[in-house]
Amino acid sequence: MEQKNLELNQLAKEALREGAKWSFFLSIMGFIGVGFMILAALFMTVALSSIPEEATELGYFGALKGFMSFLYFGLAALYFFPIYYLYKYSSNMKTALQFNDQNLLTDAFVNLKSHYKFLGISVIVVISLYILILFGGLFAIASSVS
Repeated sequence: MEQKNLELNQLAKEALREGAKWSFFLSIMGFIGVGFMILAALFMTVALSSIPEEATELGYFGALKGFMSFLYFGLAALYFFPIYYLYKYSSNMKTALQFNDQNLLTDAFVNLKSHYKFLGISVIVVISLYILILFGGLFAIASSVS
């Protein structure tokens, strides 16, 4: 079987360079967003810990105060991975184009694949949760009517 080499013309290189710059910007903004989520989780942990456990007038909020901090920490950890993959893609792509390094170009595309794979799996999970919530709500409505 004949092996063909793929070569990038100047327009393709410029498009990848420009895309890497925007990917780098988006990844930095994502890291900042994750940082804000961690700060919000820490703030909630400190602020909500001052609320006494006996505060029954809070209703469900009193029971959820520990859960909210945990949720924000969990979401920050979850959001970190696709942002990290996007950052690795952009930095490897910029360096690969600068030095014509095939290995870095390959690594960049592997990180881009990981980024999109993570996002795709996340979308599938969220859609599945929406469907479960929809059917759970319909089941709850149907059982309350009868």
